[in-house]
Amino acid sequence: MMKLFDLTGKIALVTGGTHGLGMAMAKGLAGAGAELVINDIDTGRLETAVEEYKSHGFKASGYLFDVTDEKAVVEAVSKIESEIGGIDILVNNAGIIQRTPAIEMEPADFRKVIDVDLVAPFIMAKTVAKGMISRGGGKIINICSMMSELGRDTVSAYASAKGGLKMLTRNLATEWAKHNIQINGIGPGYFATSQTAPIRVDGHPFNEFIIGRTPAGRWGDPEDLAGTAVFLSSKASDFVNGQVVYVDGGILATIGKPSNEQ
Repeated sequence: MMKLFDLTGKIALVTGGTHGLGMAMAKGLAGAGAELVINDIDTGRLETAVEEYKSHGFKASGYLFDVTDEKAVVEAVSKIESEIGGIDILVNNAGIIQRTPAIEMEPADFRKVIDVDLVAPFIMAKTVAKGMISRGGGKIINICSMMSELGRDTVSAYASAKGGLKMLTRNLATEWAKHNIQINGIGPGYFATSQTAPIRVDGHPFNEFIIGRTPAGRWGDPEDLAGTAVFLSSKASDFVNGQVVYVDGGILATIGKPSNEQ
């Protein structure tokens, strides 16, 4: 059974895998045996992350390129496959969010979020899939969001992109399943990261809201994503295609508790 989850000999490219949830998933893949290729647009962040992976005994390399630039992506993927080997696993993790009320948001800012969070995963998948097709298969994981299903104030562009990413996942699965490529998504809930640290304190309204709204009664630990990433990258998921697995502690499963319910 454990062989189904073994990633030994596999090469995994994780975009934006230099921190936070991307790093947590990448560490999970490396722990299952994969060799990591990490991408970012910041040299210092990339170098620091690669050293972090290596300090844990993982095999990791860093490549600097912009995932929204198709020419740069094509060149980088070609270089990776020449220097490291064929990419077996692609995790489209790089993304941005801009919190602006829709009525105030400039179209240019809306387009920027769509470009990074939706167009870039298309560019990455299209480019990497060509090699996967020639080699007989591969795994692509798109990092979606609960905003692939739900709306929320001030995140119209992000929700639009993540909703689109869910459908891109399904459509690519429809087109590429015949090539033994499985394309699935992971939809993280609310996680305890450095970005959320300021609001994860007792008495903070949003902290109380998340704990009360989540059936698990807590924020997610970044390591909670590792198992799902390994599953969707491994032979264990060979007949799973076009799905989004929500790792959210049960938020999407419930309407929530009434204010008078303990």
